[in-house]
Amino acid sequence: MSKEHDKQTLAQRNNLIRAAVMGANDGILSVSGIVIGVAGATTNSFAIFIAGFAGALAGAVSMAMGEYTSVHSQNDAQVKAEKVQEAALQTQYDTEFEFVKNKYAAQGISDELATQATREMMANDALGTTVRERYGFSLHHEVSAIGAAMASMIAFPLGSLLPMLAITLFPVKERVIATGIAVLIALAITGYSAAHLSGANERRATIRNIVAGIFTMVVTYYIGTLIGH
Repeated sequence: MSKEHDKQTLAQRNNLIRAAVMGANDGILSVSGIVIGVAGATTNSFAIFIAGFAGALAGAVSMAMGEYTSVHSQNDAQVKAEKVQEAALQTQYDTEFEFVKNKYAAQGISDELATQATREMMANDALGTTVRERYGFSLHHEVSAIGAAMASMIAFPLGSLLPMLAITLFPVKERVIATGIAVLIALAITGYSAAHLSGANERRATIRNIVAGIFTMVVTYYIGTLIGH
């Protein structure tokens, strides 16, 4: 198996994991807001569960369509960039050569070495080199839009199960607090995981996710309380 194939497989796998983590995170956050908001308006466990179920169903479809559209658009943009560079190399090869050379030189490489490196890279793969240097991606690394949509659609309702079960299984006096604690723990996990996969600051992303969860649950609960009264 080639290194190029390994890289493509890794990119596709990471994309599926990213979509699943984000789907689960949104499922937890969205449905917890719904069920806690409804719990502020009524103590009827069946009504709360149905509201959460409807939110989970709608959210799963919405997330899947969003992922499909987003990833498909990204892939289309990459394909378009490839065609643009193919045309550019046929009509203005010297301009593309200078662009790549200047990028290397801007990194502190001597002009002579930058010219040599560009000549060798362009001779080996002119299209791949110019696409990478101009647009920042490697050729033929498109990820699966359908795979991302399916991962998100499955993960969203799985994430939503936690707040739905907590709000319906715990006693009335304890269920809002119990659900809030369970949701915050889950959000800490998904926030950390999403940051780890994307290379972002894990601590900051985890705190941000938890704060968003607290804000969502507090606001929706008090709105529900006002409506219920």
